[in-house]
Amino acid sequence: MESKYNYFKRDISWLSFNYRVLLEALDERLPLYERINFISIYSSNLEEFYKIRVADHKAVASGATESDEETVQSARELVEEINKEVTRQLDDRVRIYEQKILPALRKNHIIFYQDNHVEPFHQQFIKDFFREEIFPYLQPVPVSKDKIVSFLRDNRLYLAIRVYPKKEEKNKGEETKENIEKYTGECINERNDGEGIKVGMEAARPNVTDFRQPLYFVMKQPYAKVPRFIELPSREKNHYLMFTEDIIKANLNLIFPGYDVDSSYCIKISRDADILIDDTASSADLVAQLKKKVKKRKIGDVCRFVYDRAMPSEFLDFLVDAFRIQRDELVPGDKHLNLEDLRHLPNPNKSLHSLEKPKPMKLTVLDEKESIFNYVAKKDLLLYYPYHSFEHFIHFLYEAVHNPETREIMVTQYRVAENSAVINTLIAAAQNGKKVTVFVELKARFDEENNLATAEMMQAAGIKIIYSIPGLKVHAKVALIRRRGLNGEKIPSYAYISTGNFNEKTATLYADCGLFTCRKEIVADLYNLFRTLQGKEDPKFTTLLVARFNLIPELNRLIDREISLADEGKQGRIILKMNALQDPTMIDRLYEASEHGVQIDLIVRGICCLIPGQSYSRNIRVTRIVDSFLEHARIWYFGNDGTPKVFMGSPDWMRRNLYRRIEAITPILAPDLRDSLIEMLNIQLADNQKACWVDDKLQNIFKKRTPGTPAVRAQYTFYDWLNKTNS
Repeated sequence: MESKYNYFKRDISWLSFNYRVLLEALDERLPLYERINFISIYSSNLEEFYKIRVADHKAVASGATESDEETVQSARELVEEINKEVTRQLDDRVRIYEQKILPALRKNHIIFYQDNHVEPFHQQFIKDFFREEIFPYLQPVPVSKDKIVSFLRDNRLYLAIRVYPKKEEKNKGEETKENIEKYTGECINERNDGEGIKVGMEAARPNVTDFRQPLYFVMKQPYAKVPRFIELPSREKNHYLMFTEDIIKANLNLIFPGYDVDSSYCIKISRDADILIDDTASSADLVAQLKKKVKKRKIGDVCRFVYDRAMPSEFLDFLVDAFRIQRDELVPGDKHLNLEDLRHLPNPNKSLHSLEKPKPMKLTVLDEKESIFNYVAKKDLLLYYPYHSFEHFIHFLYEAVHNPETREIMVTQYRVAENSAVINTLIAAAQNGKKVTVFVELKARFDEENNLATAEMMQAAGIKIIYSIPGLKVHAKVALIRRRGLNGEKIPSYAYISTGNFNEKTATLYADCGLFTCRKEIVADLYNLFRTLQGKEDPKFTTLLVARFNLIPELNRLIDREISLADEGKQGRIILKMNALQDPTMIDRLYEASEHGVQIDLIVRGICCLIPGQSYSRNIRVTRIVDSFLEHARIWYFGNDGTPKVFMGSPDWMRRNLYRRIEAITPILAPDLRDSLIEMLNIQLADNQKACWVDDKLQNIFKKRTPGTPAVRAQYTFYDWLNKTNS
């Protein structure tokens, strides 16, 4: 039966979120290099989006794979719609970069060369730097139609170059295979100083009416050997930067002696990075598959060919034919591609201040001498990262290692940091004679190799490793410390349930929260969950909500309760904070609640397929917050007629989270901790600095500060609130 409701398309909604990230580059209240970093984040996000989402749609559109959710035609139409929206956004990125960022750098005495003009006092430096630092690593490769196709590596920057034989050459009309091979060898082996440097994209553009046949080359940029950005000598109070590819372009006549360099443009390929594995395979087979297939990620099918939009059409047509690019894979870009590299842009002006982000605080009640075990035995503890220090969790594990009453440590691993203190502590526990069990999710995208290597290292140290469950991903972020008295008596065990991974690095970047508790009902449920992960039983959960078991029935019950209250003339109230809202069934329940008068606020950072502003969603408001930290926590509030029920845990309301993953959500039972989560939600809803409304056209409409009201920047306001209560 067709739904009476409508929804945003998932991927178009995600593009709206990523565009909101780009808009941070316009915020002149931010330090300049923070604004530049948001352009980098936007570009990096877009690269991954093409590698996974667009690649999937293209596979359906080509008939290579089948999908229950889209047809060949709908996939083709969606790819076209995505490319159209991305092209629009990239136009804005060019304008922001060229008209806002570069002038701001110049105002701060940082001259970032972008065009053909370079000051005379730098020209000799550029020539010398090219010859000494770059030239030895360059290898132009000829490109020719109907011959062997050169392989373009994933996400690597190339220069596409067009040259003409000089008029004095004997063979003016055509270039033979022998000429090309001879020339390529000269490029590799010769170190000809040439006739001097001409700065710019053209060394000596030939007159195309002389009927000389052009030759085309591609040349990979040597960023493994040379930085992307080069600092040039300062002059008076000005500092100078230049892209490496611009230095190469300025010296192309030295690479191609005997030829007139017509033009050159940057290009790059994005390749399908998804890994198709037999999800029903046993753990041993899954490990073997992953080891084999992750190596093929870099040679996946083309999903995007990005090129400098200034490239002439005949030049582009030649490359399309030579590299066998499909027209729907073409995405016009800027003169400089791979702007995710801007996160490495040098800052030679030391007077430019960086953003003073909130520093992780340690709780005064948990100083180094205080036992977390003793504290949590008395009352639940809720930490907010990155406002609170992740060291508290490390200390929690460390205490378990050295507590003689610890019987077993059980942890899930989805994404961990390299050289992880968490993993090192677990290894220390095993070496200290403790039983340690770790569930490792091997199918965490882009972390497969790291997770596998970490698992093998833990296994070698004596840790019991449980690998992925066939057909499922385990996304729950939970830990359990099981204890028994030295004389066999029962003593408290400890449960930890989080919205984020056990990752020290992301704990300083992502806004998450984690609950420590000794409550017997939660400890028992968590132990049952770990037994389920080991395939030992079909559990019953009394307190925790676990996806694929009791989560959906309980969510429906909670929503029904708010609908009943609204029908009785009381206030029905729901606040949902998450990263993504996509599941049509749950969206329908929210639409239904809105139609009954339930007031609903959604704080959704990324994908939101629910459409506000419709007759059936008139009581629903969608807020999006993008700021210094990545909003990552999942917190759900149900008013319950004045006795609120508040939950936190790992899942978003995506189909994959609710039906195809193991997720864990805990109620917050301590009144003071429940109130602190409610305070956080209220502060975020009051944000008038970094919050946007998402409207019915997927536009990001910035919330305006009402005259006379205080400025509320949620992340910083909440940090101040936590700091005041830290006593």
